[in-house]
Amino acid sequence: MNIKQASFVISNTNYKICPNDNKAEYAFIGRSNVGKSSLINALTNNKTLAKTSGTPGKTQLINHFIINKNWFLVDLPGYGYAKISKVLRAKFKKMISDYLLNRHNLICLFVLIDARHKLQDIDKYFMQWLAENEIPFSIIFTKIDKLNKNNLAKNIADFKNKMLREWELLPEIFITSSPQKSGLKEILKYIEKLNLKFNSNQ
Repeated sequence: MNIKQASFVISNTNYKICPNDNKAEYAFIGRSNVGKSSLINALTNNKTLAKTSGTPGKTQLINHFIINKNWFLVDLPGYGYAKISKVLRAKFKKMISDYLLNRHNLICLFVLIDARHKLQDIDKYFMQWLAENEIPFSIIFTKIDKLNKNNLAKNIADFKNKMLREWELLPEIFITSSPQKSGLKEILKYIEKLNLKFNSNQ
């Protein structure tokens, strides 16, 4: 798939005022500072589409973008909120869970994991919650350019082994670097395949 057009549609805090749900939708989420905005910009080949910042927790809204006039890409707030109050943290949690539980055209949620770190409890519990609520998701490892090949392979193998202690099967996994644009074609090809299935069922 080639992304020829990517444009901002709307930002909001309530799934009820998201765009019409007649198009396939793919959302991206991860802990603060996981490189989510950079990945979205690299995928769409648009350096300014999603706001990037050196300050973790910049995304605080549900941000919809229309891609090729055919499907939605959604930039969600992170779930490992940086320096914010408990009130805001609870607000973000409700906003995200309401969206994930009620957005029926959400085909896949891409959960971003920093490849430099071992499996964190917050990631593990979030993915368990997704499975319990039957929300389809895939895993994207980010920042692989920050590791040498041996450490990368070790970290990913360790991650998979820990997951398989509690999971029978792992979801689809992608390994990426935004600066090097590695792994992006595989994500877009996966989205294209899911889009075909979604459109054939319409």
